[in-house]
Amino acid sequence: MSRLTPRLSHAAPLAGAGLVVAYTALISSADAITKLVAGGYAAPQMYCLSGLMVMGLSVLADRHPRQRRGLATRCPGAMALRSGATVIASVAFFQAFRLLPFADVFLFVALMPILAGLMSGPILREHVRPAAWAALASGAVGVMCLFPSGSGSISAGHLYALAAALFGTFSMVMARFIGRHESNALAQVFYPNLAIFCTMGLALPFVWVPMPASDLSLVAAYAGLLFVARWLLVVALRMLAAYAVTPLMNLQFVWMVGLGALGFGEWPGAGTYLGVAIVIGSGLYLLWDQAAPGIGARPGLAVSFRK
Repeated sequence: MSRLTPRLSHAAPLAGAGLVVAYTALISSADAITKLVAGGYAAPQMYCLSGLMVMGLSVLADRHPRQRRGLATRCPGAMALRSGATVIASVAFFQAFRLLPFADVFLFVALMPILAGLMSGPILREHVRPAAWAALASGAVGVMCLFPSGSGSISAGHLYALAAALFGTFSMVMARFIGRHESNALAQVFYPNLAIFCTMGLALPFVWVPMPASDLSLVAAYAGLLFVARWLLVVALRMLAAYAVTPLMNLQFVWMVGLGALGFGEWPGAGTYLGVAIVIGSGLYLLWDQAAPGIGARPGLAVSFRK
């Protein structure tokens, strides 16, 4: 049994990385739907409906014989913090995508690995070594290379994007914190969406606009993508440190490039490919930082996660 343990601990980061890649594909598709819907509806209408749908999917998933753990949580305080941060991040991302191009929003998404590293120390006690900080910084530089003309002057959209990055990172760090005490990933999907549904429901009567069946189907598709994506992310955050997950999440931009090329005929320039290469390289380095023998098996990372 002792010989098998290192193999399992080294396989966990690889499996976690695969889940994050799948997450980025799903969440990028959901972001594209957000971009389509944001022009015609207010955030409370979309998020109240989608939150209700994700809650329903969570309850249905819990009925599966292999799941059936209920939706109770052992960490109500941490779950409340995660849920509140998810609400703020969701609304902020909605407004950012509404006011800014995808490229400008991803400038702030690039800050999330650095923010995760800063938050992981005091919250998770996962201290990042200098070499890993260098990889985190290179990942941010890589995303900056995607925008050679810069982000322009500060606007409300940029402030929304910064708030989204801050609270989105905090939500993910809290997901990993909760994952140390319970393995029920479904609860971490249900409660943040319950919070979204309740808070957005308060504003819904003031912003409601009748929706045709086509737009309602888009919201349903968004909810389905979001449900699967968040479930995968919570599981991934039990396998990888938060500062290693967030650089891999920058692969969202790669998916957005593909969606732009196939859907809108937008082909990136050479600087875009350079930036993407740097981002992927930094993410792979942080994955190696966990999986390499003698490095991954240290306190706070995957091998010590099931205490």
